[in-house]
Amino acid sequence: MIAIIKKYLEENPKIKKIVAIFMIFIGFIALITPFSPGSWLLFVGFELLGLRVLFFNKIKFWRRK
Repeated sequence: MIAIIKKYLEENPKIKKIVAIFMIFIGFIALITPFSPGSWLLFVGFELLGLRVLFFNKIKFWRRK
């Protein structure tokens, strides 16, 4: 099931961006409201947009120091 969803999102980049932005929005709302356990969706949305690489490289740089 996960493989089918992953394949569908890779074939349809617009839907992938919509899902990512929706997850970021829900994650941000969960962060500022009492639903804080759902705030991890913020990072899932960033991952779908491809922003992990930016954050990961900065974290790696800080670790080296």
